Amino acid sequence: MMPGGFFDLASKERELLELKEVAADPDLWSDPDHARDITRKIARYERLIGSVTDLQEGVDDAEVFRELLAPEGDEAGLTEVASDLAKVETQVEVLEIESLFFEKYDDHNAIVTVHAGAGGVDAQDWTEILLRGYLRFLEDRGFKVQVEEVTDGDQAGLKSASFSVEGDYAYGTMLAEKGVHRLVRMSPFDSAGRRHTSFAAVDVVPEVDASEVGEIRPDDLRIDTFRSQGAGGQHVNTTDSAVRITHLPTGVVVACQAERSQIQNRARAMVTLRAKLAEKAREDRQAEIDKVRGVKHEASWGRQIRSYTMQPFQLVKDLRSGLEVGNIHAVLDGDFQPFVEAFLHWRRGEREKRD
Repeated sequence: MMPGGFFDLASKERELLELKEVAADPDLWSDPDHARDITRKIARYERLIGSVTDLQEGVDDAEVFRELLAPEGDEAGLTEVASDLAKVETQVEVLEIESLFFEKYDDHNAIVTVHAGAGGVDAQDWTEILLRGYLRFLEDRGFKVQVEEVTDGDQAGLKSASFSVEGDYAYGTMLAEKGVHRLVRMSPFDSAGRRHTSFAAVDVVPEVDASEVGEIRPDDLRIDTFRSQGAGGQHVNTTDSAVRITHLPTGVVVACQAERSQIQNRARAMVTLRAKLAEKAREDRQAEIDKVRGVKHEASWGRQIRSYTMQPFQLVKDLRSGLEVGNIHAVLDGDFQPFVEAFLHWRRGEREKRD
């Protein structure tokens, strides 16, 4: 297969031309968020098209050299051609992963919330373990991460935490983690050393432009201020700079304590609120469609997507893709990439079944 086959390169080139026409509009920067989104997409498409084009040329050149060298029996030359093709194959594999990010919001930044489910203090500890693993994973892969808000647990761990992720395919990457995560282990909080099961839920929404949500009326908002808690620098617990916003018509609540300024925290909280309102609107529309079609969903606060077992054996199993990894400690130290890739392949397979 030529490198551009699974990218629909012709379609990407047409989209790039359309994006450049939008970028040429002198009024583009009247909406800075939209402008940044357009310029980011242009840069990504140019990089992708350039990479695929270079790979196609590399394959063509290698084929020409092979045809020239084979009749002459030039073993050294043919070995060099084989080495070049192996490098091309590795690059193609990297680009093929990128081709799995095909959904509308995959290339958007993401807002992630992790919160404790059933399991008491073990679930709150589990929530903190997951958060730490995600932050390591994302930072190791070059994403920009900002912890927006944390709520400490009663005895240990966290009741919840929210963070934003900025970078190429941030939402598509973290979407693999959306759902309920189940942990089985000998509880460090049980003096009898018994095995406990605890749950944490991960929610992931894409950042969206204000235009996707429409106007949010000030009268529909209740804005509260409170003192920051948890790690965050010397300003934490010294001023009422943290902001909590409740959207009264829907009951959606967001908070931010990342910034020193109450104004900055309010602005960041509004970004999260827009994202969650847009996601709720999409879910409501899908629920109506499913109702008409007669689709039934499990009546629970979230579907379990992955189980992590520490005792009596060690295993992490994704219940969608079927991927199993025995080294649970490596996963919780941030090695989530195999699960992300397995999810993306599984998602493409599910889409092909529907199509």
